[in-house]
Amino acid sequence: MSGFFKSSIGRKVAMALSAFFLMIFLFQHFVINLLSVFSGEIFNEVSHFMGTNWLIQFVMQPVLIFGVVFHFIMGFILEIKNKKAQGVAYAKNNGAANSSWVSRNMIYSGLVILAFIVLHFIDFWFPEINTKYIQGDWSGVHEGVEGYRYFHELQEKFVNPARVVAYIVAFVFLALHLLHGFTSAFQSMGATAGRKKTLQNIGKAYSIIIPAGFIIIALFHHFNHIH
Repeated sequence: MSGFFKSSIGRKVAMALSAFFLMIFLFQHFVINLLSVFSGEIFNEVSHFMGTNWLIQFVMQPVLIFGVVFHFIMGFILEIKNKKAQGVAYAKNNGAANSSWVSRNMIYSGLVILAFIVLHFIDFWFPEINTKYIQGDWSGVHEGVEGYRYFHELQEKFVNPARVVAYIVAFVFLALHLLHGFTSAFQSMGATAGRKKTLQNIGKAYSIIIPAGFIIIALFHHFNHIH
């Protein structure tokens, strides 16, 4: 197994598999958040189930965190390996003629996304961990909030326009990252050239619709928050 990760093909396959896993999670996360636009009550019910189900909390959540960490570490390793392999020629390479801006700057869009994940953890995950595992409160309610607290907390996070702008910028970079990463992941898994156009079209749709949807959700709650 260690030999697999040391090979260029092995690292690319591992990177692709972690990308698929994260894209599936991203879609699932988007669907749940989209519920908050149509029904705060349904969003609360689904969020409470996700936040208290033992399988999600103790199996899927650790796997997700591992997937995120693994994907970013593998991305940095591949970037370093590529630069070393290209050596001096890398500095002289006419990148604009041979590849897109997105593909040449995946490391930078990845860093922006990583910074966003840290912000997202500070906004939602860390407080949730504190409430459930440190305070021991699994009720899903807060004093002064009718019903479950999740919808109210979501709205409160998007009151600050600076935070909304940060989320929008992050999702724009996520779209750029996905535009190259989606097709690249399939190619790493052996997708044929004949399917490249189809995969590019699917990738473009996914890369635009999902980030744009998250932006719409953030703007919706910013302009419709509880005063």
